Amino acid sequence: MIDTLTALTDGIPLFYIAAGAALIAGLATCLGAIPVFFLRQLSPRLETAMMSFGAGVMLAATFFSLIDPGLRIAGDLTETLVAPPLWIGLAMLLGAGLFLAADRYLPHEHFISGPDGVTVDHSRLRKVWLFVIAIAIHNFPEGLSVGIGFAGDDFGNGIAITTGISLQNLPEGLVVAVALLSVGYSRLQAFSAAALTGLVMSLGGIVGAAFIGLAGSALMPWALGFAAGAMLFVIIDEIIPETHRRGFEREANLGFMVGFILMMFLDLTLD
Repeated sequence: MIDTLTALTDGIPLFYIAAGAALIAGLATCLGAIPVFFLRQLSPRLETAMMSFGAGVMLAATFFSLIDPGLRIAGDLTETLVAPPLWIGLAMLLGAGLFLAADRYLPHEHFISGPDGVTVDHSRLRKVWLFVIAIAIHNFPEGLSVGIGFAGDDFGNGIAITTGISLQNLPEGLVVAVALLSVGYSRLQAFSAAALTGLVMSLGGIVGAAFIGLAGSALMPWALGFAAGAMLFVIIDEIIPETHRRGFEREANLGFMVGFILMMFLDLTLD
């Protein structure tokens, strides 16, 4: 399969391949939101399991598709054992730090825990946009990881992370749309907001793809580590706390395990 896709894309600049992959991952959010036109709500158990599934996919992608290739590329660039984990570790801190700042200073609202970030007048900034900002904060690094996943011409790694993130975007799109529907927005508004979060992910992928084209091989470990740190921060700070607030920890843990194993399987078989 990978050989066939490689042959089909032969001669196409890596930027276009990575950007196209990010667009596909973003469109998966739109596809996942379509059932909002037929559903009214999801059970809390199912919603928790779906969100945790996405977290499992993201964690496996962080390790197998970002940190591991980053360490390998860094190892090829240096003869010391200390430099690769040091470079990746520092890059991860930079990625996490950037999105920590975004989480702290951008006004947004979580589906379960409520408002976060700076205090705002909700009469001026509509609640739907607080939801959208919250999702965008963690969708951008996901898209970034898709774009950077093709670093070093690692086509198999890029396809694996694109497939995994696309799969986790399907339930995420539905969760976002149904949550907005439940607080009074129309089906079209809920779908449009979910689709917008998918476009944010695509934008992150384009940024990551552009970085691949502009950066030399020496910066690839930093790019991969940065995306890994951003993803890991989102998992720890955003998704896991959200999925453990309703009392469905077993469903959350099971969904997380299934997502992690699926992404691990994709990465190891498509690489």
